[in-house]
Amino acid sequence: MLEYTLQGNSFERRFQENLMAKYIEESELLRIGEYTKLLKKQNEIFESEYSRLPRAYLETHGCQQNENDTERIRGMLFEAGYDFTDDPAKSDLVVFNTCAVRENAEDKVFGRIGILKHIKERRPHMMIALCGCMVQQKHIAERIQKVHEHIDLIFGPQALYRMPELLYNAYKSRKAVVDIEDSVGAIAEDIPVLRDAAHKAWVSVMYGCNNFCTYCIVPYVRGRERSRRPEKIIEEIKELAKDGVSEITLLGQNVNSYGLDLDEEKDFADLIRRVNEVDGIKRIRFMTSHPKDFGDRLIDAMAESEKVCPQLHLPLQSGSDRVLADMNRKYTSAEYLKKLEKAKKRIPNLALSTDIIVGFPTERQEDFEDTLEMLKKAEYDSIFSFIYSRREGTPAAKLESVLSEEKIHENFNRMLEVQNEISLRKNKAYVGKVVTVLIDGISKTDDKMLTGRTDTAKIVNFPGSAELAGSYRKVRITDARTWSLYGELV
Repeated sequence: MLEYTLQGNSFERRFQENLMAKYIEESELLRIGEYTKLLKKQNEIFESEYSRLPRAYLETHGCQQNENDTERIRGMLFEAGYDFTDDPAKSDLVVFNTCAVRENAEDKVFGRIGILKHIKERRPHMMIALCGCMVQQKHIAERIQKVHEHIDLIFGPQALYRMPELLYNAYKSRKAVVDIEDSVGAIAEDIPVLRDAAHKAWVSVMYGCNNFCTYCIVPYVRGRERSRRPEKIIEEIKELAKDGVSEITLLGQNVNSYGLDLDEEKDFADLIRRVNEVDGIKRIRFMTSHPKDFGDRLIDAMAESEKVCPQLHLPLQSGSDRVLADMNRKYTSAEYLKKLEKAKKRIPNLALSTDIIVGFPTERQEDFEDTLEMLKKAEYDSIFSFIYSRREGTPAAKLESVLSEEKIHENFNRMLEVQNEISLRKNKAYVGKVVTVLIDGISKTDDKMLTGRTDTAKIVNFPGSAELAGSYRKVRITDARTWSLYGELV
């Protein structure tokens, strides 16, 4: 059994000091707003000289929370007078929103940074900003400053609301500006948002994480759990509905913990019921749930709220009780399955997905076999699977792997074979059925096809006009693949 202690960690000590969510004061937000005005004046001068607005290029790596953060960055930049481009070589400002969960995500960003150096040599006025979880890690920020001197701005997730100030200071000083102050975190409301899709939206209900899974860097880079006030969440969703958004996804590192830090007895199940009452919203999704906190109240809220999609993402991570304990997950495989069975009985046609880590340092071959058995018992519609990635600063990073790299990759491929068979079998059950699809638009892989999702989050591709994007249509399923369905409009 893995032995570790978190109590001695300075972050953990601060986390214990005050569990009440803190909010950025209005005066502070007004102060930041003055920097937005200064940036806008600067950009008006740029426009008068170059006969165009300065162009910003934004690139997001990582989870849905990062996507949501990027929408806020885009909103702040839009208010500051920026236009946007899909080509970094034509941009005046490049912003990379980074991820720290896996090493390959960091490697990808460093590769992109190298390319930007050559672009900046041709466009010396271009500003480059790195933000997000990856740069919140002190050793990463120091590496960037030392090796990549062409980076102008570095800031972590908890300084996101200060971007206008930080960016303005970087412009004026022409020196690198860094803000990765270690903090338990706070909430900044009313940040402007500019979203990608007109009919779907992410809505963050809380930030941070208190679980300290031994493999995970998130609590150290995103701070402790802090919940937004329910009235602010409902207010945002009502505004989205007025703007034509019909599907929302409620976001949090662990939505099941929502409300624990508020001064009122409201939990995520209560919030789900309130969101269900918002006129104009037709579909509600949420992620992510932690199995240890997933219970009957939320299952009942899902079953009794007609707008909540019959879809559940419940990360398992491992099917071995021994490995789950080493991961500090605080549940057993039997407890997990019992909760799944309750949800399946209560919610007809429930689609399930999960996260699996293969090759956690203490995982033995028999532990991996337990994970395969769990896949067969749970029968997930899909899984998000990863080979364990060592994260500096986490307890598991100090451990040596029991299995060889070769064996871990072999196991990973075996797991995909098992799951692909299950996913294909479950998808084939849709053939001949008529389903309702929210159409996202033209498929990225076939411009002759539309693509959208069912309420169970199944991807459906079918012929049709791009004008149908954002609408709900009946589609008869004619074919099934492992990852998607194919059909025709009814």
